[in-house]
Amino acid sequence: MSQGEVLSIAQQALRTILMVSAPMLGFGLLVGLLVSIFQATTQIQEATLAFVPKIVAVLISILVFGPWILNVLIGFTQNLFVNINTYIN
Repeated sequence: MSQGEVLSIAQQALRTILMVSAPMLGFGLLVGLLVSIFQATTQIQEATLAFVPKIVAVLISILVFGPWILNVLIGFTQNLFVNINTYIN
């Protein structure tokens, strides 16, 4: 297995990680921004007010994007298993 193949697999893995984590991070960021704006306008500085909505948003995004995430991970894994002979030789 050459260095180019190793780098290609690593690049595919990093791309897959970014694609899989993007929906949760995006929704968490958006909800965190909205909660921060709400806290700044109302001057309520409660820590749980910032934490709980982000957790709920991430869980909802997992429920919504779960099938797509599973398909992306299965595709990556299948690609690894299909090409395992070329990686070994």
